[in-house]
Amino acid sequence: MKTTPTRIGLFFGSFNPIHIGHLIIGQHMLEHADVDKIWFVVSPHNPLKPRKTLAKDADRLHLVRLAIDDNPGFHASNIEFSLPKPSYTVDTLAYLKEHYPEHEFALIMGGDNLASLAKWKNYEILLRDYSILVYRRPGHDGTPFDEHPSVQFFEAPQLNISATFIREQIKEGKSIRYLVPDPVFDYLDGGSLYR
Repeated sequence: MKTTPTRIGLFFGSFNPIHIGHLIIGQHMLEHADVDKIWFVVSPHNPLKPRKTLAKDADRLHLVRLAIDDNPGFHASNIEFSLPKPSYTVDTLAYLKEHYPEHEFALIMGGDNLASLAKWKNYEILLRDYSILVYRRPGHDGTPFDEHPSVQFFEAPQLNISATFIREQIKEGKSIRYLVPDPVFDYLDGGSLYR
């Protein structure tokens, strides 16, 4: 008897740090997209972003685990930590496909990422082989990929919160309560991370 593969929505990010905006998007996709689980894939370094403001991989992974620990639909993944740097999504997906044949993978991304997809390594393979689940971002008008059969749009609730803003608040000694889940707040509030 053939079992149906578990559909995993891959939500890649630096999560520097993870905040409630990420969790809202993750939960929305879990409810509305055709996925059984969301994996928060902590990226060591996005080739399109500067490295200097990035907290250590293990710290960011720990914060993701703290944030999602009570949600059985969420999973924290460090899969990219052991892959060659910089990480390219197409290589990570090839690795996942080979090592987790029982799963089917879909990509979760914001409309801004879809707009820059043509800059991604072997983006044609992503469009050919995977579902791309896109949450719309305010101010991002259409992209050349909007009508592609692999691309599906979702109206996830958006909060105008950025990890950059949270890091600045911490540096200035201001509270980040309600911007991050309570366990993340408790951890950061007493520690030296981002200070």
